[in-house]
Amino acid sequence: MKRKVLATLLTAAMVMGLGACGGGSSTTTTTTDNAADAAVESEAEVAAESIAEAAAEAGDEGKVLNIEVWNEEFKSRITDHYEGYEEVDSTHGKIGDVTVNWIITPTNDNAYQNNLDSVLPGNADAAADSKVDIFLVEADYALKYVDADVDVAMPLSELGITEADLSKQYQYTKDVVTDANGDLRGASWQACSAGLIYNRKLAEEVLGVSEPEEVQEFVKDWDTFNETAKKMKDKGYNVVATVNDSYRVYSNNVSQPWVVDNKVVIDENIEKWVKDSKALVDEGETTTAELWSDDWAKGFFAESPVFCYFGPAWFIDFCMHADEDGSIGKDGGWGLAAGPQNFYWGGTWICAARGTDNPTLVKDIILTMTTDDEVMETIAVADSDCVNNKDVLAKLAADESFGNAILGGQNPYAMLAEGAELVDMSNISIYDQGCNESFQQAMKNYFDGNATYDEALAQFQSAIAEKYPELA
Repeated sequence: MKRKVLATLLTAAMVMGLGACGGGSSTTTTTTDNAADAAVESEAEVAAESIAEAAAEAGDEGKVLNIEVWNEEFKSRITDHYEGYEEVDSTHGKIGDVTVNWIITPTNDNAYQNNLDSVLPGNADAAADSKVDIFLVEADYALKYVDADVDVAMPLSELGITEADLSKQYQYTKDVVTDANGDLRGASWQACSAGLIYNRKLAEEVLGVSEPEEVQEFVKDWDTFNETAKKMKDKGYNVVATVNDSYRVYSNNVSQPWVVDNKVVIDENIEKWVKDSKALVDEGETTTAELWSDDWAKGFFAESPVFCYFGPAWFIDFCMHADEDGSIGKDGGWGLAAGPQNFYWGGTWICAARGTDNPTLVKDIILTMTTDDEVMETIAVADSDCVNNKDVLAKLAADESFGNAILGGQNPYAMLAEGAELVDMSNISIYDQGCNESFQQAMKNYFDGNATYDEALAQFQSAIAEKYPELA
């Protein structure tokens, strides 16, 4: 397992050097002793060569590793799972003699991307201690930063990372950060395939079933899902907390990008979301509450008015208040089904910044945090994250003793692994985040009865014209 950082190697070199300078030993040995000594010397020589190569490779590298992030998730992964990392304080750490500087810029008002846009273009000319070494991106805007012409993220091949190194990762996670020339410019430890997270108690009460395979029959496609919504309403429940819960499922399954021949187009599946959502709202089967709002989150707690949410593994474990008394998750009251359509949500990609003066350490971090089987399994078990490693997920899926307590002991990894194989990223574009956000905001007026569809569409078109004036 390749997880040793340069500090460990250099420390070992010092220990070996001290041993070589020690007092002499008897030269009278048996044949067996000679063979053993030769074997030890051979291993020591190999180790010494590796240490010398690593030291030479990193000798001229920087002493400050700057990592641009928008929250503390990646920091926690490094702290918990990267061998040799020592935490100094909330925004600093050490890896050997390298100081790690965490630069955290929240995403509010696009601040994180604005910061990247400011620091990355001139990174190669920045002062040594100020150079960005690693930055993170999400799928919604990844193409903006892995563009070959922009060239702010290095191709991983320039770090010496090969296709063989990444062979266990899911293809869609590579597609997200592949440029027009076919060069991969980032890697992720996460595979964020997702499903329908349902309230077992409400499923049993309204549908008469509670296990995932049984519940799936009631949500297997959108027509069936909408029929189930009527059943839920008859019992006084909302099928989802808000129409915004299902948007990503529809938008992940479009047949064309948002922009075709420099024109914004609305895909049939996006139009279906509008039609289905309007009907659900008009029938009182859901609401138009904003994601992450208090009204949206009410469904996470006992006496929930909500049958289901849509989300991946990270959503289950980090967003459903499962550590709070009175929450459904704390009592293991959720289940996971595939839902009407396959989709994914989220994921974080590690990019090496063009101009980094720490390429050896950056390479090791990317390989360790996204390809090391032991690290991947530990993240999956300890952090309940769905990791980007086919072998590890297959192992966990086959483990009958493994289960997610929030899901009532259900093992979700076989379902999530199958979903990750099916994710299709062929229709992503650099305009996805802006178009998706503006479209949902405009349609809320239509769903709430404050505008006709055409008026809401005009609002969307106006917002896009302001954000992307180059588009027709």
